[in-house]
Amino acid sequence: MPSSNLSEIDSAFSSNNGLRKRIYSAIDQNPAQTDLFRDISSFILDLIAEPVSEPASKKRKLDDGSGAQNGGTTGSLANASVRAWKTYPGVSFSTPVRKKLTMELVEGKEGGIRGVGSDGSVQFGIAWRDVDQVFCLPIPEKAKRQHCFIVMPFHGDGVLAVPDHLKTAPPEPIVWTFEEATGKNIIEGQDPGPQPMADDLNHCLARAGTRKTVILPSESEFASAIPQSHRKGEVAFHAKAHRGSKDGFLFFLSTGILFGFKKPLAYLPFSSITSISYTNVLAHTFNLVIATPAQDVEFSMIDQADYAGINAYVQKHELQDASMAAARRAKKVNVNPPAEEEMNGVAAGNGDGETELEKAARLMQEQEEEEDDEEEDDDFDPGSEGESEGSGDESEDEEGEGQGAEYGDEVEDEGYEDEDEEVEA
Repeated sequence: MPSSNLSEIDSAFSSNNGLRKRIYSAIDQNPAQTDLFRDISSFILDLIAEPVSEPASKKRKLDDGSGAQNGGTTGSLANASVRAWKTYPGVSFSTPVRKKLTMELVEGKEGGIRGVGSDGSVQFGIAWRDVDQVFCLPIPEKAKRQHCFIVMPFHGDGVLAVPDHLKTAPPEPIVWTFEEATGKNIIEGQDPGPQPMADDLNHCLARAGTRKTVILPSESEFASAIPQSHRKGEVAFHAKAHRGSKDGFLFFLSTGILFGFKKPLAYLPFSSITSISYTNVLAHTFNLVIATPAQDVEFSMIDQADYAGINAYVQKHELQDASMAAARRAKKVNVNPPAEEEMNGVAAGNGDGETELEKAARLMQEQEEEEDDEEEDDDFDPGSEGESEGSGDESEDEEGEGQGAEYGDEVEDEGYEDEDEEVEA
């Protein structure tokens, strides 16, 4: 997908999350249609902005009149006069809007998290009761340590279909960047990292009775085998991948798998995963296909070095390996299995406790070895053996003697030389 801004699509289809997902899916499959969808979205936005003669009650509204535009936030959260428990000025948001705002945490079951503009208006918000998960993930390949906080609402995972019974579209995820303090910005006695902010979010989630906590990556779940060149000795918790034409990072977490950080985000909780399979296994990369009730989500160009860690994660959480499912076999027929030393854990094993992918690689390797043996057998003419072993006349023995000179060591191994000497005597 081109790197151009697609905010027109998000705005034009903000009230129809399912249709918006289908548009992004179509763009991923055919990036050339990006401009067409943008033009359609701009046309829709122009129609909305034009004054019409219909009563105001019939006009399509993008917000609820209070300024909170993320999922029709209402109540105390949308009321800017309701005092926040904690305030963070100058937070850099990337979703649902890309700008710096004041982030406020409002306590209680009717509270939530919201972005407030410089004029005091609530730009967006998500109630705590609508929060599915909150993640705090390191942003890879940054010179300075930065972390991405993601507040994922129910039905806002970017993969599964939105239930028909919902009267309004679910809110978009809220994403912002936290940059660790360095040098003179470090306050003595305070943690410069994201943990204090995560603790504040945990406090509000607990007070709202959600039983949720901020999810952070862990080496016990997944750690990349690829060293970070810009930060030697530091553990990387991501695996590089592509979804369609979009590049991003896969995080294998305690509640599911997340792909970020570009829009649309994709979060696949364990409950939504039907099976996981590996396809297009090459010498240096492979693809990961995650099947869900709604669709199959494929992540490509994953480094082979991360296979062992990913496969251990799949086995730990007992996610079904469907690599040899009938629908996948056609993709694997013409794949040349790499040599064992290049497979980094995907090579053939002894068959005990191996995954379907490992079994497939082993069987293909054994088949190649059998074919090589057959080729060697074809080079040997079995007729020579029958002629030399027989008790025929002298001419047959002389013919066998000539064949022995042709095959060299093979004839000597079979004892043909001794037999010929006996005839001469």
